[in-house]
Amino acid sequence: MITVFGSINMDLIATTERLPKPGETVAGNGFATAAGGKGANQALAARRAGRYVHMAGAVGKDAFAAEALALLDDAGTDLSLIKHVDGPTGTALILVGGDGENMIAVVPGANGQVTPADAETAIGRMDEGDILMLQLEVPAAAVEGALSAARAKGVTSILNLAPLIPDAPRLGRLADIVIANETEFERLAGQEGMDTQAREAALVRLHAETGQTLIVTLGADGVIAIRDGAISRAQGLKIEPVDTVGAGDTFCGYFAASLDDGLDFVSALRRAAVAGSLACLKAGAQPSIPLSEEVADRI
Repeated sequence: MITVFGSINMDLIATTERLPKPGETVAGNGFATAAGGKGANQALAARRAGRYVHMAGAVGKDAFAAEALALLDDAGTDLSLIKHVDGPTGTALILVGGDGENMIAVVPGANGQVTPADAETAIGRMDEGDILMLQLEVPAAAVEGALSAARAKGVTSILNLAPLIPDAPRLGRLADIVIANETEFERLAGQEGMDTQAREAALVRLHAETGQTLIVTLGADGVIAIRDGAISRAQGLKIEPVDTVGAGDTFCGYFAASLDDGLDFVSALRRAAVAGSLACLKAGAQPSIPLSEEVADRI
């Protein structure tokens, strides 16, 4: 079983020919709303990958709450660990340029009311060998509580080191598996401007220090990882991206689901990388997450 402990948002998405520079206003050419939040996105990806998933988090008592949970509910995700709190549901304001790149501002809302007690409740329903997936869009204290409880119970923890909050390097040391993009990994390693050789050396160094499985997503260049002393690489698909906003979360959810399904590590990386590529072909974070059959066909 997979439990995702994290954020639930509504995404408000505007599309433009290009992203604005600081202080600049550009004309938009489209607008849409979509369910989002890194936690909810990853939970839906794991569910669409075919695994049984609990989602733990919080939504507000507002008009966005039901819409934010609709796709998770439709997919058969267990929502019993989600609490409804006073105030707004979390929101993300997203600009998507004509080349598929994006800019995002996140307003926590109800996500800011997720607590260490909620983490204890979620882990209490898990068994040794289950998988816990986390991100950094809920308070650091709650993430730390979940990671500590997971380790005490023998639950495998996967931490996506996003967004890049100040506590990210410290929290990253507490997880069994860490997933980061290039920028996030540089913060974890304490070294900026890495080239390919420097990144691989940093992976080896950190792995030797912590024993953790470390995974770095590289966008169009696929993924590099280290586990049990061995470097692994996997490639996604060559595509023309429409919207990259859901790619990272899709990778994370599919990777967790693949491990839960018993795939070997390299096969799990490859399946997740292909799924992340396919998520770039549609707009929106959750609507773009592919079904397991689509990923299998492309592999």
